[in-house]
Amino acid sequence: MVANKLDEENSPAGVHPLKFSLWLIIVSIFMMFAAFTSAYIVRRFEGNWLEFELPAAFLINTVIILLSSASMQLAHNAANKNNLPMVKIMLLLTIGLGIAFLFGQLNAWGELVNNKVFFGGSESNPAGSFLYVLTGVHGFHLVTGLIFLLIVLVASFRFKVHSKSMLQIHLCTIYWHFLGGLWLFLYIFLRIYN
Repeated sequence: MVANKLDEENSPAGVHPLKFSLWLIIVSIFMMFAAFTSAYIVRRFEGNWLEFELPAAFLINTVIILLSSASMQLAHNAANKNNLPMVKIMLLLTIGLGIAFLFGQLNAWGELVNNKVFFGGSESNPAGSFLYVLTGVHGFHLVTGLIFLLIVLVASFRFKVHSKSMLQIHLCTIYWHFLGGLWLFLYIFLRIYN
């Protein structure tokens, strides 16, 4: 990333402090989900595990988040080429797809409730509780990603996102791709271990 070198040269370590902080956040989130999925596997094999079909919305959401990752990359590429109208369009598309993903998750939760899979209460089962936690915590992080996207979008309307100022959109792209990859991991994990 040639454009990011300008930002990183300000740091004695050669890595911008915000980029370093983002990677720490990503590693922390990854470790949290590693703990959740490990606990899921251990608890599943202890017995008393409810078997149920995953909501169909999860597959649709997987397609949506992969499309949003592609649109985010297109926004990054457009910024690198100083195609500012395309940056704005792709950021807006990414935000729209992110919101669609969240609504899809709410629909999936509604489908779970209709199928008597609850988070808590006397009719709940650890299988359902884990599913709500995994998807809910991912959804929370997606909301933080949407806030980050809105900040970058506002910066793009102020002409602060271009080939000589790539740090914000670069960090946002890394985080958004991470969220997409994390969902893909969760979806495959749940398909295997549900």
